[in-house]
Formats: sequence, structure tokens, C-alpha cells
Amino acid sequence: MASRALACQTLHELRDLIQQDPTAAEHLLEELLDRIAQLNGRLHAYLAEPDRKRLRQQVREQLKACPNGKLRGIPITVKDNICIQGEETTCASRILQGFRSPYDATVIERLRREGAVLMPRANMDEFAFGSSTENSAFGPTRNPWATDRVPGGSSGGSAAAVAADLAIGALGSDTGGSIRQPASFCGIVGMKPTYGRVSRYGLVAFASSLDQIGPLTKDVTDAAILLSVIAGHDARDSTSAPVEVPDYVSQLNTSVKGLRIGLPKLPEEGLDHEVNDSLAEAVKAFERLGCQTTSVELRQIDKAIATYYIIATAEASSNLARYDGVQYGYRAVGSGLGVEGSGQAQSPEPRTQNALLDMYLTTRTSGFGDEPKRRILLGTYVLSHGYYDAYYLKGMKVRTLIKQDFDEAFKRCDLVVMPTAPSPAFRLGEKIDDPLQMYLSDIYTISANLAGVPAVSIPCGLSKAGLPIGMQLLTAPFREDLLLRAAYAYEQATDWHRRQPGL
Repeated sequence: MASRALACQTLHELRDLIQQDPTAAEHLLEELLDRIAQLNGRLHAYLAEPDRKRLRQQVREQLKACPNGKLRGIPITVKDNICIQGEETTCASRILQGFRSPYDATVIERLRREGAVLMPRANMDEFAFGSSTENSAFGPTRNPWATDRVPGGSSGGSAAAVAADLAIGALGSDTGGSIRQPASFCGIVGMKPTYGRVSRYGLVAFASSLDQIGPLTKDVTDAAILLSVIAGHDARDSTSAPVEVPDYVSQLNTSVKGLRIGLPKLPEEGLDHEVNDSLAEAVKAFERLGCQTTSVELRQIDKAIATYYIIATAEASSNLARYDGVQYGYRAVGSGLGVEGSGQAQSPEPRTQNALLDMYLTTRTSGFGDEPKRRILLGTYVLSHGYYDAYYLKGMKVRTLIKQDFDEAFKRCDLVVMPTAPSPAFRLGEKIDDPLQMYLSDIYTISANLAGVPAVSIPCGLSKAGLPIGMQLLTAPFREDLLLRAAYAYEQATDWHRRQPGL
């Protein structure tokens, strides 16, 4: 019973326990391994079975190497689009099956430096294209709260692993809500930092001007700890900001009295009344904490979805052009240029132009799933001659207007509050054949990526069906300290973060 309780504890509780008794880290790992064996077959949060021997060795090495590490002996999982040296990194796509990264991402280096134990890879939507983790080439992840529901996406495997106590914390990536929406659906905390706050070196690119790595955790304190580990300037990432990283944890207890909470008028298409009611109650909780509410105007937010799917698909089309079966990853059988890829450089080299084009066509046709193909086609179209000005250039101009709206809003308020998702978790298969309805799942999260501002989702209610509901807080660039402080104050005043799925 005591060892089961370890897997259900928070990162900060376990960190303190392991400092007092390092053998607790070994007991924790065994409990997690047992839970994975019991539950991962139902949830499919992890893409591979854990290597028990290797993980036990990791624990021993990290306990010895990092006596004062912030994550000493703590098992953390990472989304399958973050590179770990020597390990398979597939982005949940067949086109990268067999590819093993030759280096660690910066965030992985920083996790290791603080003593983290790296668990198996978390499932995701293929190349992070999706809002439900149903687009994984290796099968969908299921929501721990109701296994007939999606966990959100594209970081659904990371969110499900944390919510089901199969990992103590996780890293995901957020391009249009891919950390925050799964956090909302799975009843945990998920944070997208300011663009440039966390290095993207070693993150497989989807849309390079929007992607950002961030934490998924059981509570706000854990999010503050994980962010403090991974944040900071990195010379290997040209978009990394040389901005000092505050001590997020020490500022959590600072009073929020007097903070101005901005309430924008939002598109209400598809907004569930239970989500709206939970958000209204959450705003009242902030008022009881001494915060002031005020109306703010985000005039261009109704254009965020259209703007995002122009810019994101254009960048995705450019980034995915590199997966062609030549240098690494999958090569289609029968292309006339060798056998199916092993993940490393391919041979023999193509001998004719026709054979080369045939290899490209057959490899990309069979290697990519439907959603990557859809986004490549859309992105190539908006970048094509005659359409660039009408679509991509106009999209970039509207993006600037969206950012200006947020800049103006944060002159009038300290935080903006809005729903994370328009509904609780929907059923598996409910939207998979209707891309437009699926895209609308991110209607409230996309604008933060377009503007580059930080945002966090925290639990704020349960639906009548017993499904989690998330609230999203946003603030000015590089004010993650303020964001976490407000989220922590709300969390301490409520008990939604203590609710657990009935696995």
C-alpha cells in the first residue's frame, strides 16, 4: 500500500522524500513499472514497454551523480518528438521508424543534469498534428478518466501518463494548444512557456515559429520545478531568448491580492455550458482571493483558427520536406532504391531521376498518415506561386494584429482568463473524420502561440459525466512567475487538482 502511494504523490513531495531516503526512488520506480504493466495496455500512453533493467540502472546512476538535483531519482516521460541520444524518435510516424537520435535535446540534457530518470516515450499525434492523439501511427491513447474518451492532443500520451500515475511528470510540445488541451482533458496542469523561454534544440519541428516545449504535471508546484529546470537561454537555438530565469518556486506563495483579471469576449461556437459555468465559478474564486476583474478586448481572436492553419501548415510543409527516405528513417519497399529504411542513412543511392522521384512518392505516400498529408498539401498550397500573398502573407499580418491585441490587453490587466477547451474530452472517433470540428478543439489555445505569450491550463471543475474541465490563464511574455503564482493561488483555494481518475 505504501509503495502504491508513492506513484500517486507529486514531484515535490517525492523530491523531499528521496532526499531523506534515497531508496524511495527505487521503490517508486518499481511501483510505476507495475502500474505501467497493469494499465498501459488499456491506455497506450507509452509507445514501448519499459526496459526494467535499464531504468533500474538509471535510478542508481542518477542518485549517485546528482545528490542535490531538483529531480533526483524522479521518473519523467517525454513526448516522442524530443530527441534522446541513441533512442528511437519517431514522432509517432512510420516515416521515422528506426531513426535513433545522435544527440540529446537541450531539455533532455537539463533533465539529466538535475537527476531525472527518463521513462519510455509518450505517444502523440503524428508529428504533433492533432487534438486527440488518435492520429498516432501506432494507435490512439485513451483518457484515464474514461477510456472511451480521447486524452487530447497532440501531447495526449504525456498527459495520460501523468494523470494515470504512470509518470511523475512529463514534457510535451505546444504549437497550438498541444500541452494545455490534453492537460484540460486529463485533469492536470499543463504549461506553454513564452516562445523562446525554453530551447527548441532537439525538438522535431512542426511549425518553427510556434513550437514550444513545456511541462505537464500533477500540480502547479511541480510545473514550477520542471520549468525552472528546462528554461533558460541556449546558444544552439537561435530563437532562444537571453532572459534571466526567475526562481519560480519561491514566488508561488506571493499574494495575488490586487491582480487584475481580464475577461475577454470569446467566440462561443461549440462552448459547452458546463465549461462556461465552471469558468464563471473560477473567476469568483479569484475575486474572493482579492483579484479585480475587468473586461478586455481581443478583437482579432475570432480569426485565430484561420490564421493558425495557414501559418502552421505552411511551416509544417517546409519542415516535413526533409523526410524523403534518403538520409534517415523509412524507405518504402518496392521503390526500386533498396529496402525499407533502418533509421540510418540509406543505400544504394538512386541511379536515375525517375527512380528518385518514384522513391520520394512511394516513401512519403506510405510513410505519412492522413493528417500529415492533409497539412503538407494545405501548407504547400498557401506557399505556392500566386497564393503566397493572398494566404501566407495575409496570415502573418493578422498574426501581428493578434499579438497587438494581447499587448494592449496586458496594459489593462495582469492576466487573461478563458476556457482551455470548449468542451470536456470527446469520445474516440467522434471527430476523427471531421477535420474542421477537430481543429475547433483548439479555438481558445491557438492565440497564445500566435502571440508568443505564456499560458497554463489548470483543473477548475468536473462535468456531470465526471470529466475534467480546465481553465486557461495567459499573461505577458516572460511573466511565467506571475502566471504560476496566480495558478497556485487558485489551486490552493480549491481541490480540483486532487481529483483522481477511477482507474
